[in-house]
Parts: sequence; C-alpha cells; structure tokens
Amino acid sequence: MSIISINPANGSKIKEYTELSSDEVSSKIEQVHLAWKDWRSTSHEKRSQLLNNMAGVLRSRKEELAILMANEMGKPVTQGKAEVDKCAECCEYYALKGPEHLADQLIQTDASKSYASFQPLGVILAVMPWNFPLWQVFRFLAPALAVGNCGILKHASNVPGCALFIEEIVKEAGFPDDVFLTLLISASKVPGIIEHPLVKAVTLTGSTNAGIQVAMKAASVLKKTVLELGGSDAYVVLADANLEEAAQVCVNSRLINSGQSCIAAKRFIVEQSVIEKFTQLFTEKMKAKKMGDPLDPATEIGPQARADLRDELHDQVQRSIAKGAVCILGGEIPPGNNAYYPATILINVKPGVASYSEELFGPVASIISAMDEADAIRIANDSVFGLGSAIFTRDIAKGERIAATELEAGSSFVNAQVRSIPQLPFGGVKTSGYGRELGEFGIREFVNIKTVYVK
Repeated sequence: MSIISINPANGSKIKEYTELSSDEVSSKIEQVHLAWKDWRSTSHEKRSQLLNNMAGVLRSRKEELAILMANEMGKPVTQGKAEVDKCAECCEYYALKGPEHLADQLIQTDASKSYASFQPLGVILAVMPWNFPLWQVFRFLAPALAVGNCGILKHASNVPGCALFIEEIVKEAGFPDDVFLTLLISASKVPGIIEHPLVKAVTLTGSTNAGIQVAMKAASVLKKTVLELGGSDAYVVLADANLEEAAQVCVNSRLINSGQSCIAAKRFIVEQSVIEKFTQLFTEKMKAKKMGDPLDPATEIGPQARADLRDELHDQVQRSIAKGAVCILGGEIPPGNNAYYPATILINVKPGVASYSEELFGPVASIISAMDEADAIRIANDSVFGLGSAIFTRDIAKGERIAATELEAGSSFVNAQVRSIPQLPFGGVKTSGYGRELGEFGIREFVNIKTVYVK
C-alpha cells in the first residue's frame, strides 16, 4: 500500500511513499528497544544538552518546516513558523526542568531512607494527527527523551514528509541512533504495534473514536495510555465583559490553524443582553480575516487539510441550518480543486442542532444565547467534550472562580485564549480524553514511579 501526500490548496500530489511491512515494523521496534537499553542510563545533563541541540536544529530549519507543513496540510506559513518555535521552547523547557521534575522524592517512613524514583518505561508509541504535525509530536517527544524513554511515531497519513523530517531533526541534534523512529504505516497496523511486547505504552492525539479504539486495544494487553481527544470548547461571554477584546480573542481562537484545532474556540455562549453587540463585533473581525494561499505570509486562513474533511464540515453546517440555525457569514464551498472553506458564523444555535453538540473541526463559529450567567455555565457544560474553556468578564475574581470550579474542562482560561504551553499540564475530561501532557504532570505519565526502601 502507498501513502500519498496531497497538497490541499490545489489537489496536486506531492509525493508517494511505500508503507512498511509488518516485518519491517517489528524490526524497527526492536532497533528502538536496543537503543533504549543504552539511552535509559544516560545522565540528565546529557539528555538536556541534546534537547537544547534539538531546539537549535528546529530553529535553524524553521523555514523548511513551515513550507512543508503548508504544502502537506495547508497551515499558513506564519503559523507554521510559530509552531516550530513552540516545539523548540518545549525542548528547552524539558532540558531545563526535566532533571528537577524527575528528581527522587524523599518520603519519611520507618526506613533509614525511602523515596519515590521516576524510571523510564521503554519504547512509547505515539499516534499523532495532522493538524499540528510538529507540535503534537514534540510535546510527547521532548519529555519522553528527557525521562530516558524512546519513541516510535505513527503519524497521520497525509503528513508523511513531516513525520520523516522529525526523525531527521532528532538525528541532526546528535541523539543516539534509533532512540526515535518514524513508522510509515496505515492505521490498520496500530493494534499489532500496541500488542508488541517491546512497546510499553501509547499516547494518542486524535478523535474520540480513535481514542476509544486505542484504549480498548491497550487495555487488552495492560498497557498505559494517554489520550488527548476531540473538543468543542465553550467560550462564555458575560454581560460585564470587555466585548471588543472578547470578540477579538474569540475570533483568533476560532481560527487557530484555519479552525482545525482541538482547543480552538467552537461554541460562543453569550449573555442575552449583549449578544447583539458581541455578534456584530465578532462578525466584523471574522470578515477581516484573509483566506488564501498558505505560502503567502499575509494568509490567515489556509485550506482545510483534506477535501473530504472540508466536505464533512460543510455537511455539519448544512445539517445545522436545516435544524434552524442561521448562517450569517460564509457557509459556501469555493470552486476549484482544493479544500478551502471560508470563515463561517452560525447563530440561533440550539440543542438538537449539529453545531450545538458536535465538534466542528474548521472555521465555523456557533453563537449561542444564554439568559444569564448561570444559564451560560449550564450550556457550556452541556457537552460530551471537556478539553478547554474560557470565561470573559471584568470581574476577575468571579472569572477565576468560574474557571476553577464551574467549567467542566481540562483547561479554563480567564479573558484569554486557551492554549497549550510547556509549563502547564494539558489534557481533557469526559470524552476529550484522560492523562496529561506537558509540565511536571506530563513528564511523569510514562515512568515507573518506583518505591525505594532502604533499611
């Protein structure tokens, strides 16, 4: 079977790759396991040095990587460059903080000495999506290498060039051979890899359905998983919010990666008394965003990653309209052999409408009216998803209270756009997954938390 990379801006074929056979996959897993036997005993100082090297390689090849992402999955080049910088910062964070996060924790008992020690597990499988083809991988890879684990990557089939480039970056940074390898394979081979005795755990970023399948297979062989899955993030705009600032943050968040982000804002829940003004400001700012060639630095909205995904998004919009939602901007497929979809706004979105309950993975905003603060929080939580959330209010204490204790999500931001950053734990609740990436919590997901007792 071939893996084909298609440019979503024009439908042209970029390159065709040959899928690895099952025997080749098994051989590569064995190579990574052999590399781990030495890598696990390297010092924290050595690992940190190599992680800093990798940050330097990423920055030196930023232009190439941004162009590759633009060609393979349509990311505007300016956003691609920012993604590369974010990956470099993640490497630097774990180079600096990894030794501290992994230091033995002394615990007082009746022993002469007792403590918790954080030891590497071995080969970790990462199953990653196309929307942030570098960042999704590096937020797993940097802490994994800092711990002393090794990695194998099954990347999305529409970004094979990015997948192979990551392997090249690891080598160029000076890491030992085979501590990280890319597997060019179809999804059908993932269950067999999970079953492989040398694979110790799995991390997946993707759809809720994909997460369920991976979790079931991993559970059948008693292997740990971390799952970062879908999201339909609610941004709650209270009557006392600065509407101008809130509208700008909301638009920027809705259009992250041309709307293709798990933590992009998707549902805008606005108190009734200010919804008319908010909708006006939001619409003006959405209209001002430029859709076009992802290689043009002025482009803010590129194509969707694949034409079939664009068509699925349009179907969700059409089904929403059929159930009573009103489209006040966009909502039409542009002509040509491409995967573009314009910035789109749906209002009059209510329960029973697709855009109320489903994740819309593209530049489509759902504006939902709430009677008051309590009703807004109720609507925000009326979702099977629980990845990110935001609250906009001039009352900072109230906003913090709502963010901390009332919004059901893995992240809650006050007067700001939800984002993942190396210092903070990242993940979801409900069908948005479990486990955490990043920060001190993320680096300890794939370790043996070992008790050591000395008498």
